[in-house]
Amino acid sequence: QVSPGLRTPRLPVWLCSIAGRHGVLFGTDSRLLSDWKSERTFHLYFYSGQQEQTQTAHLTIDTHSHHWEEAQREEPCSPGKRRPALEMAIRTKWAGATVSWNGTDPFF
Repeated sequence: QVSPGLRTPRLPVWLCSIAGRHGVLFGTDSRLLSDWKSERTFHLYFYSGQQEQTQTAHLTIDTHSHHWEEAQREEPCSPGKRRPALEMAIRTKWAGATVSWNGTDPFF
């Protein structure tokens, strides 16, 4: 029998398989599970256990940003619309969201 804590998690947790690698994407705010208003700007954390990842990545997700605001933040030499696979996975849940890596070099 499955524990009620596993059937209904208290915190948002997603197991990810991105480009053949596995990781855990999780949040520390339980309101993400029940209150859609908390999905405006929130924090998620990602850990894969891979050698190149020395610490948990702290991501800030903004679901109400505008595409022109994101374009202003891009570096002039950025590869255009190409985004890390982890960002694209996050956008399967929150379409159009911007993801800030908070100083961590994007990976995946």
